[in-house]
Amino acid sequence: MAKYDFDLFVIGAGSGGVRSARMAAQLGKRVGVAEESKPGGTCVVRGCVPKKYLVYGADYGAAIAGAKAYGWSVGDVSFDWKVLRDAVQTEVNRLSGIYASILEKNGATLFSERAEFVDAHTVRLSTSGKEITAHTILIAVGGRPWMPNVKGIEHAIMSDDAFLLDALPERALIIGGGYIACEFAGIYAGLGVKTVQAYRGDRLLNGFDPDVRSEVGELQENNGIDTRYNISPTEIKKTSGGYIVSFDDGSKIGTDLVFMGTGRKPHTQALGLENAGVKVDDVGAVIVDKFSKTNKQNIYAVGDVTNRVNLTPVAIREGAAFVKTVFDDTPTAFDHDMIASAVFTRPPVGTVGMNEGQARKAYGDKITVYTTKFRPMKNVLAGKPQKCFMKLITEGKKERVIGIHIVGDDSPEIIQALGICVKAGLTKADFDSTCAVHPTLAEEIVTLKPREDNKTTLVT
Repeated sequence: MAKYDFDLFVIGAGSGGVRSARMAAQLGKRVGVAEESKPGGTCVVRGCVPKKYLVYGADYGAAIAGAKAYGWSVGDVSFDWKVLRDAVQTEVNRLSGIYASILEKNGATLFSERAEFVDAHTVRLSTSGKEITAHTILIAVGGRPWMPNVKGIEHAIMSDDAFLLDALPERALIIGGGYIACEFAGIYAGLGVKTVQAYRGDRLLNGFDPDVRSEVGELQENNGIDTRYNISPTEIKKTSGGYIVSFDDGSKIGTDLVFMGTGRKPHTQALGLENAGVKVDDVGAVIVDKFSKTNKQNIYAVGDVTNRVNLTPVAIREGAAFVKTVFDDTPTAFDHDMIASAVFTRPPVGTVGMNEGQARKAYGDKITVYTTKFRPMKNVLAGKPQKCFMKLITEGKKERVIGIHIVGDDSPEIIQALGICVKAGLTKADFDSTCAVHPTLAEEIVTLKPREDNKTTLVT
């Protein structure tokens, strides 16, 4: 490896890239890292972390509104967007600094530029033009928001822009039905913005369990979000009073902010992958095997750029497995099955394992579905209509639990623990034999009864 500048060069200093770089450096490898933005990647800089802080901000408003029912006298209340925005960015900068420090303390060299491939062993830094060689190269550039080709699209913002707005709009139009669109619709509505969410499908959160999709649609309405289905934008026109967005059904919506939450794609454009002969799929995702290796022997990829399971903890695990495989002589493939995840709507969604459509496709009538829907104690005194929904899916005579889906307060915290149970292959009998903690929302998961229409086939 001595003939190269580095043993490992990582393109991208997000969660997966930094974990890989740190572990390789700790093994004594010469490691270089290139990052065109702030270290920390999507999650820390423009994703999970700042987004959840905005969700917390929106939740405080709802908590204040419900405090009176619990005996608290609340005086004049106001919200200052700039205070929240700046506090979040201060924390983002602190965390980004920690990521940079991790690289430095472990002996990795950080280049604050985008790196592009020259060939399979060489990258060029986009600003300085410096060329760097490496024995092994890891692609960890993540994904970027994608916006459709709509006339006037230059007037819309994407999720990257939403954290830095100069002012909060009076009206916001969120276009999209995925987790990003649903989360930001909940944030804006919770911060007092008159919010419309428009989606081309007939239910939100495509790919999730069908009951979860219905529940999230209901909770969006409960949060005051004007949710409109089966419409796609055709034009965004700027006016003296904001924007007018036209849709394919002939309708028009006036707004002060157009937010495109229409998905993300791997950030491989202009990366020079063709110079290195690295293959990508139709959406630009780097194609890899179970060990995260591309079609080139010395080039690997982890995280969202591979479009396998686009979650921060997954990128970290993939990065760790890559280092063990390549530099620690321990071939390791991360298991992408039964990964718990959350959607931070208000209240949030927690899910792990198969949804009902997937379960029926895999096991047919051998599955059993358990559901419950109830109003949590906290909402009763506060007079809030929002209910909690839980669903558990089992397969076979032993009723191995293959899927759990929750829509309700604290569901991400609950699903983390339940993910262990599903990953371990526990059965419904194991759940039933576990004594409940009362009174809690989570206790319902060990007291579930079969759904009456257990043979109903639902689609995703």
